[in-house]
Amino acid sequence: MTNDRIADTFDQIADLLEFQSANPFRVRAYRNGARVIRDLSERLSAIVADDPSRLTGLDGIGKDLAEKIETLVTTGELSQLNELLDVVPATVLAIMRVPGLGPKKAAVLFRELGVQNLDQLREACLAGEVRKLKGFAAKTEQTILKGIEIAAAANERILWADADRIAQQVLEHLRACSSIERMELAGSYRRGRETVGDLDVLVVSTDVAEIMDRFADVPDLETVIGRGDTKMSIRLHSGLQVDLRVVPAESFGAALQYFTGSKDHNVTLRGMARERGLKINEYGVYQVDGDQETYLAGATEEEVYATLDLPWFPPELRESREEFAWAAAGELPQLIELQDIRGDLHMHTTATDGKATLEEMVAAARQRGLKYIAITDHSQRVTMAGGLDPARVRKQWATIDTLNADLGDAFTVLKGIECDILEKGGMDLPDDVLAEADWVLASVHYGQNQPRDQITERILGALENPHVTAIAHPTGRLINRREAYDVDLDQVMATAKAQGKLLELNANPWRLDLNDVFCAAAKRHGIPIVISTDAHSVDGLDCLRFGVLQARRAGLTRQDVANTRTCRQLQKLIGGHA
Repeated sequence: MTNDRIADTFDQIADLLEFQSANPFRVRAYRNGARVIRDLSERLSAIVADDPSRLTGLDGIGKDLAEKIETLVTTGELSQLNELLDVVPATVLAIMRVPGLGPKKAAVLFRELGVQNLDQLREACLAGEVRKLKGFAAKTEQTILKGIEIAAAANERILWADADRIAQQVLEHLRACSSIERMELAGSYRRGRETVGDLDVLVVSTDVAEIMDRFADVPDLETVIGRGDTKMSIRLHSGLQVDLRVVPAESFGAALQYFTGSKDHNVTLRGMARERGLKINEYGVYQVDGDQETYLAGATEEEVYATLDLPWFPPELRESREEFAWAAAGELPQLIELQDIRGDLHMHTTATDGKATLEEMVAAARQRGLKYIAITDHSQRVTMAGGLDPARVRKQWATIDTLNADLGDAFTVLKGIECDILEKGGMDLPDDVLAEADWVLASVHYGQNQPRDQITERILGALENPHVTAIAHPTGRLINRREAYDVDLDQVMATAKAQGKLLELNANPWRLDLNDVFCAAAKRHGIPIVISTDAHSVDGLDCLRFGVLQARRAGLTRQDVANTRTCRQLQKLIGGHA
């Protein structure tokens, strides 16, 4: 029983309790417990085996949750969850993931219309049944219909960050096999897509039976879907399917290229091969002469591409967008690397809704090798986060001045703010306050359902404010949770370029905003991108790698990203804003 599975169980119990309008303190206890468990580096199963009494020493884990953890570890199930599922089918939880449908409304749909899954919800909306319920309306019905697609996608594909955690657990488990000669992950995971539908593991092994037996014993296994001579598929309790393929060494590169994809990239590649009288598949590259096929290459991806006089393409670029044109022109970009990032310019502290103090965030950033950060707590409009008014933000900035004096040249903390763009337009803090900042992020948190022209004008107004440095998470989307708001990004980018402003690639795995397509568009406009974590905790600083992965999919180099520069170079780039 893995930590993730225990955390998922607690989250599921919280969802079911909330659906039944249970005591909110009970719901919160399970949610907090799930969060603590996901952040825990030590395996709960090891703690239970060593000394179960240590469980109550974990922050947020009381006696009740500790007993449930011990039961899950030792038996693999929890009677409380089974009892809840007897009353509310697990499929109902998908309804709660539809944007705009909270537990209370989902419960009404379940009780009044018998809606138990997304398909039934869609049918009820199309039949006009939902609008007849108290508290619902025709507009609500249309909003639900749009949101169903988001909820359905969340059921089918998981965040890359979540897939990565699972993938590393699977690889770690398989590495115990001494017969493995090579092993790599392929598919959309390797290409770094924002979401992943399944995992593909390719292996060269001297003992196929051993590797498959080990694969069948992966932690969190739910079922073995199928097992053949060279391929085996399993499903984990999370619902994710993992496919294992054992391939010969001479075909490993060809198989890795083939199963990495994308489909469009491979179609282009096969077309180029046919023009040369070649054939490319997962087994290798072959010279075709009538009915005769002669093996030419396949052991490595590099030699597969070389048969077509092509360079090796970084997996993130393999979407059949511009990679082949770049290759033909000899201009394949040198993609940005995580170690190129020198500063993180979006993070929050306990002054608003962060979990760590200013000093703790500074120490954590230095520990990770960064040279500068910007502290960007929320402005006053974000009341739920305890946003800063002018007096509080100036007090924080005074503290930063004192801290910088102590740090000297070793590290720099920029005085920043994430300042809301108000619903009516204009900034949440007066210009005389913003003028004192080193770094001002402008963001839209409220009024995201406004018409396209109105949201666009709000953002354009922020870009025209002389004290604003960059736009944070420019489209406001949350992957698998909330669609982007309707904004004219062509106008936004034109204005950003004209005003010398920057756009953020928010590295939080739920956001990754701007997406790869828009980041590539920003590059064409000549707008520097800022990759920032939006960290609300010390661990949140580790999200930088997700942003870098997204930037690589956009074809960005270190020159395209503002915070690969030194702090002094960054200050020169943004002119009077630092």
